[in-house]
Amino acid sequence: MFALFQSFGLPELGIILLIALIIFGPAQLPKIGRSVGKAIREFRESSSEVSKAIQEGIEGSEEEKKSKKKAEEEE
Repeated sequence: MFALFQSFGLPELGIILLIALIIFGPAQLPKIGRSVGKAIREFRESSSEVSKAIQEGIEGSEEEKKSKKKAEEEE
């Protein structure tokens, strides 16, 4: 996936910006930029929450295994 972004250079990004400027106009570009920024921020927040939940689930299952082993050893 990162290989795709590495192939974009300054000229390519300039062409993309020029096309976006022509299509959406100068008044709409800042609004689009803000909405894209908000979407990226929300995606990052939700992905970090999912990662935390998965990590807590993994840690919780490890703790459950340890407590089960202790309980079996005590019996």
